[in-house]
This record gives sequence, structure tokens and C-alpha cells, in this order.
Amino acid sequence: MTTRNLLKHRLHAQGIATARFDTPADVVRWLVAMQAQDYYGALWAVGLRMRAASEAVIEQAIAERRIVRTWPMRGTLHFVAAEDARWMLELLTPRVIALNAARIERDFGLDAAMLTRCRRIVGKALAGGKALTRGALYAALDEGGVSCAEQRGIHVTGRLAQEGLICLGPRAGKQPTFVLLDEWLPAVPRKTREEALAELAHRYFRSRGPATAQDFAWWSNLTVKDAQAGIALAQSRLVRDVVDGSTYWLSPDATPSHKSSAIHLLPPFDEYLVAYKDRSAALDTSLGRQVIGINGLVNASIIRDGRVAGVWKRAVQKQSVMVLPNLFASLPRAQHQALARTTKQYGAFLGLPVTMP
Repeated sequence: MTTRNLLKHRLHAQGIATARFDTPADVVRWLVAMQAQDYYGALWAVGLRMRAASEAVIEQAIAERRIVRTWPMRGTLHFVAAEDARWMLELLTPRVIALNAARIERDFGLDAAMLTRCRRIVGKALAGGKALTRGALYAALDEGGVSCAEQRGIHVTGRLAQEGLICLGPRAGKQPTFVLLDEWLPAVPRKTREEALAELAHRYFRSRGPATAQDFAWWSNLTVKDAQAGIALAQSRLVRDVVDGSTYWLSPDATPSHKSSAIHLLPPFDEYLVAYKDRSAALDTSLGRQVIGINGLVNASIIRDGRVAGVWKRAVQKQSVMVLPNLFASLPRAQHQALARTTKQYGAFLGLPVTMP
């Protein structure tokens, strides 16, 4: 397989080359988890993979509890399908919790006794189907004797979400709310560790292949040993290929589309970039810092024939949205027209006409 074919496979597998999903839950379920700390960017990450979508449709799926925003892996916010939240948290967060435990105790005083108090206060504050904004939840913790100053509250809520006590619920205005996970999401059968590893590996490579074991370990934050165990458990549902001497895994059903637009407008932290440890196939290393900052911020990107051709920003106004592209090299006239069409699709998603400088 050539690098160009690898990128074609990834664009197809991720649902970017041809939007082929009908609902937000279909998208999120296919991709298993979608990085979502940039809320509006994450809405577009779901929407660009749907045949027809709007911000309102995706927010409705959140309100209807079909998808949920929580911290299932890498200590980072993701969208996951409702039925996947519990087994992913159980499989992936113990390692994150263990790696952070000493630091949050040393720097924030969050030892076992303090965390027990936090669980009790938060559980009581949210019981009975309540949904509280971050500020209201912090106020409840402060009233219970747990200071949330100096970033302490963020570490409390992150830890309780990783434990599966809380998750994010519907928004109150523009503010996210916290809810009790067990009250917000329906109960589902538990998976054994082997079942969870096999499920995660199969769905990762089905939706992102071709990819390597190291890519899978990076994305999931599993150890390489556990990542390889997951691949072994899912191997009967995957195929193996070699690119430049490296072993890649993908779905046997993967069929790249040849009819898609060559230009795609991706949001910040899109899975097309963040799902791989080695991003060199899609991103020229000399341009890396313009796309991924030293703080890990992954900028919104313009994809041309599978590779990053530039970055972009948006400026939302009352009656329109301005898309501000920063291309790394000039485009042929036909591809400028393709970029204009892509920005119009983004405007349709927002329900606003698009302008470009």
C-alpha cells in the first residue's frame, strides 16, 4: 500500500471522504470516541461526517442521551455513544487515574479521604436527576468544605468523571452541566476486560485504519502490550498490510471512495489527526508547529488530497460566519472553488451564510 492509498483509506474509514452517516449517534458509535474539549469544533466533527446535519441536531442527540461527553481516555473530553461510556471508562481510565494520583494529592490535596468527601457532596448535589453548571457544582463543593480554587475544581470533576460518577449533561444556555452518569445513561451489560480490549481494537482499526499498534496505543492510552493484546483478540476481523516496513491494520471491508471532494474543512482536534501517534503521512513535519502547537493544541485544518494544506479560523457574527483560511501553498483555481463549496457546507451546518476574505 502506498502512502497515498493509506490516506484514501483513512479518509474513507473516518467518514470524511464521503459523508455516509444519518444520525450523530451513528457517527460517534462508528468512531468509538471523538475528542471533544473544543465543543463547537466537536459538533462540526460529527456534522461533517453526516449526510445532513446541523448544530441543533447534534445538541438534540446530547439532550436525548444518545451521545455523551465525558472523560473516557487520556484525561481528555470525548463524545462517546451512550452504550459505550461505561465499558470504556472501566477499561481505560484506571491507568490515567493511577498516573495522576500522586500529583493531584501533592499539588491539590486530593487524597483518598478528600476524594471520598467529594464523591459524597457531588452525589448528593446531583441526586434526583439534577443537572448543575460547573459554577453551581463548585459552590456545592465549597459549601461542603472542599475548595475549588486554583484549578482544584477541575481536577475534582475530572477525577469523578473518570471514576464514572458524573458526566456532562445538556447545556444550560451556553454552559455545560454535570449529571450523575448512572441517572443519565441507561444500564448496559458489563464487558470483561478481554471483551472490551477486542471491541476497542476492532472498532478503532475499522474506523481509522490503516493504523499501527503504536497509533492504537497512543490514541487509547493503553500500554503497547495491552494494545497488541487487543489486536490479537480482534485479529480475525482485521487485515494486515505493510507500508514502508511498518505493520498496519485495517478492516477487510475498507473500500476507499474515488468520488469525494479533494478539499475538506476539519475542526480543531479532529480524529483525522489526533487518532495517530505518527501523523507524518498527513502532515509535513516542517509544517507541524503551524498545525499542532507546543501545548498540544490541534488547530482546525484544511485537508487537500488527504494531507494538511493549511489551517483556518472562524469569526461568527449575527448574520454570517467568516471563514479565514491560511493556506501553506497556493491552490489551483478548481480547488479554490472546492474550498468555497466546503465552506458553504460549514455555513449550512451553522445555518449562516459564509463569507471569506
